[in-house]
Amino acid sequence: MTPTETIWIAIGFFGQGLFFGRWIIQWVASERSSKSRVPISFWYMSLIGGLITLAYAIYRRDPVFIAGQSVGAVVYIRNLMLIYRPAASQASTLAPPQG
Repeated sequence: MTPTETIWIAIGFFGQGLFFGRWIIQWVASERSSKSRVPISFWYMSLIGGLITLAYAIYRRDPVFIAGQSVGAVVYIRNLMLIYRPAASQASTLAPPQG
């Protein structure tokens, strides 16, 4: 195995590790609140882990893996947008009028 291959395998495992770690985060958050919770860190770990894994899939030229991770990234970004949207609209309604 070449050094380049070794580096890419490490990158792939790192991405998968982040992606798996999101479930631990979700589980701990749910246990702490005694009901199902999906903390914002779950979505960030999904996005970052997914993008790193996508880079690995592109390097490997694996179309199935590429398609799966690409669609996932769109979902994770959309969820983050939905999480931050209420905060942005609420801030604008609480701000005093300009002028």
